[in-house]
Amino acid sequence: MTPIMSKSTAAELVVSARIRRGLTWAGIAEQLGTPVVWTTAALLGQHPMSAEQADRACQLLGLGEEVAESLQLQPSRGSDPATMADPTIYRFSEALSVYGPALKALIHEEFGDGIMSAINFQVDISRRPDPDGDRVVITFDGKFLDYKW
Repeated sequence: MTPIMSKSTAAELVVSARIRRGLTWAGIAEQLGTPVVWTTAALLGQHPMSAEQADRACQLLGLGEEVAESLQLQPSRGSDPATMADPTIYRFSEALSVYGPALKALIHEEFGDGIMSAINFQVDISRRPDPDGDRVVITFDGKFLDYKW
């Protein structure tokens, strides 16, 4: 019996197939009928896909059932330190380092004692034209979870 392909190996194959086939993440998400950020994260190994989603994604990408099998596994979420050093990803860490305490204070002021869920959560990205250069707009939409005893 062969081992199940790792999610990182499956993600590498997905990225290669996407590039070679000239597909966009948005185009794949549209074909699957799923949100683009979720779809991209799932294909990069951060969410499990249903069997139907994984099979459909692999058909679009020309990948085999061993990749589809891996895409259905529960992930170990998070990133390794090398990924966190990427300039784009590091800027998210930097932004949360600077603005995290203010956002926490504002959440507590507006909602009370609690947190924003990252499980009951949606994220979206869009482009906003600006005369000084286009802006990246990222929306985190998480359910408020109050602390209860």
